[in-house]
Amino acid sequence: MRVSLSRTSLRWRVAAALGIGSLLVTSLIALGTWNLASDYMLRQRVQATTRQAEVNLRLVEEAVRTDSDGLTELLTGLTTNPDSTIMLFRADEVVTSGRQVDPGVVPADLLAMARDGHPARQRLRADGIPVIAVAQALADGRGVYVELFQLVQLDRTFRFLSGLLIAGAVLSGLIGTALGAWASRRALRPLTALTTAASRIAGGDLKARLPDQADPDLAPLARTFNSTADALEQRVLRDARFAGDVSHELRSPLTTMVNAAAVLRRRQAELPGTAGKALGLLTSEVDRFARMVIDLMEISRSDQDGDLEELEPLDVGGLVRGAAGLRLGEDVEIVIGSPPPVVLGDRRRLDRVIANLIENAERHAGGAIRLGVLHHNGNVRLEVDDAGPGVPPDMRAQVFERFTRGTRAGSRGADTGSGLGLALVAEHVRRHHGRVWVEDRPGGGARFVVEIPEAVT
Repeated sequence: MRVSLSRTSLRWRVAAALGIGSLLVTSLIALGTWNLASDYMLRQRVQATTRQAEVNLRLVEEAVRTDSDGLTELLTGLTTNPDSTIMLFRADEVVTSGRQVDPGVVPADLLAMARDGHPARQRLRADGIPVIAVAQALADGRGVYVELFQLVQLDRTFRFLSGLLIAGAVLSGLIGTALGAWASRRALRPLTALTTAASRIAGGDLKARLPDQADPDLAPLARTFNSTADALEQRVLRDARFAGDVSHELRSPLTTMVNAAAVLRRRQAELPGTAGKALGLLTSEVDRFARMVIDLMEISRSDQDGDLEELEPLDVGGLVRGAAGLRLGEDVEIVIGSPPPVVLGDRRRLDRVIANLIENAERHAGGAIRLGVLHHNGNVRLEVDDAGPGVPPDMRAQVFERFTRGTRAGSRGADTGSGLGLALVAEHVRRHHGRVWVEDRPGGGARFVVEIPEAVT
């Protein structure tokens, strides 16, 4: 039960609490009303029947005392309605009138109490009809007078009243639940807005803010959140500008270094022994440094840019064929769905996504062996399968972080990469409101999967 409650939303817990509370309060009121009303109506009915029975008893006693021959006619005249029954228990006979009922339905203890001189009353059912039996002894002790008064109308009133009270209690509980849901939704609306804004910031939208609040209890929360978001946005932009400025300043000397390294590489054969090896290491590190600067500039540009603004319909299959033609051999399998999958996106960013995934497979996993562009649940799904050993489950989220190079984190060389390629993939995919992950490829190896919402045609 505790686990079930912990998984229930706060809104529904509040609604359920208010509904149950309303049901309990209404039930207590209904129970009290039922007890008071039913007791009052029954007491009034008992008093009326007792007085009527006492009056009838005097007439019967007079007829018995004078040995009147019209006792049967008297008893018949005393019945108030067809459902009433009068019984006169005498030593050798039972005289009845009105609705015929087996005298055995009258409890023996009720008759015994009446014979002892104590008027007795008891509710019972006579042939399926609820009645109240009033038993009194004759003054001369020569019999017991019993009158059965039907309670059909009173029983119907009780059923109607109980049904009305139960329905009212249930309706009150439902109304309480509905009011609780409505009130909790309004009360938690600021929390929902806070959750939405925080989710947007976590997803990279640093411009998400909470609207100004007129409520004095919520205004400080909105101001604090917005000021924190402003500070975070400024910090990220400063870092991005710094990385961009550094990368830009490095371009000129780096270009000189790359050109000089190219000249030295052509003369590497003329340098013997250790000098030749040192030159090879130098030129490979210069190439790696150049790629890192380019990636840093791309990341800083992505961090400083807002959301995508100029989008165009793009045939993802065509982009994949173009990238494969430039980077892959003819033996790589390419699977394109039909009709050609189309997305609304930025061509430059998607070209970079495809190129980085292919390059990642070439550098770290023996090359790409299959490229797939498919329709999948309203998304365009890009799959890049490689021939490598696969990515361990504990590394599948880390490979998309910046400067993460997995098992090659401590190595150097032209083929080790900068650790920024997959981070750029994740950033560009996020800008297209998609997602990227890595999973096992059937048959071994890794499969990098990108899903971007498909363009609505």
